[in-house]
Amino acid sequence: MESRLWMVFVGLAGLSWGVYVPLIAQGGRGLKNSYAAILCVGVAYFVIAIVLPLLIMWWKQMKPAWNANSVAFATLAGAAGALGALCVVFATYEFGGDRLYVAPVIFALAPVINTIVSLLWQPAPGAALHFGVPAQSPGWKFYLGMVLAGLGAALVLYSKEEIEKKHGALKPASPAAQVASATRP
Repeated sequence: MESRLWMVFVGLAGLSWGVYVPLIAQGGRGLKNSYAAILCVGVAYFVIAIVLPLLIMWWKQMKPAWNANSVAFATLAGAAGALGALCVVFATYEFGGDRLYVAPVIFALAPVINTIVSLLWQPAPGAALHFGVPAQSPGWKFYLGMVLAGLGAALVLYSKEEIEKKHGALKPASPAAQVASATRP
């Protein structure tokens, strides 16, 4: 029987990326500094993306086939992830983007962009940057699915943010704010 263990890791990746924005938002609020939150993300990246792979490669006695082209692409992948994390901070805290839209747009765009790039980027041996339209069109279900996936993610996340915004408006004022408003003439 074929192992389905890979599905556990797909679920864990979705879970990890799904909780990213709420976790960094809460961390930034607690630290009162979004850049400090990004520094904490960097520490986590160091441990998980540098120390852990080094230990696994040592334990399994794996030796990568180091070459400039592959190292460049793998490093660009890390830069894309880190830049995405920084852009979340810029969009929400630095430039005041409405939380109602930031996460829904990011997480609606990401899978659509990933699918389009993966569809058009067909690297052949010796030609890492070969882009082109696939020989066979994916068909109408693919295109409809892309639209529905983006729209679905946007609607779900937009609705969630809308509910959170209403919930935040219903929160009672802090005791200090209540005392201050009671003592005003």
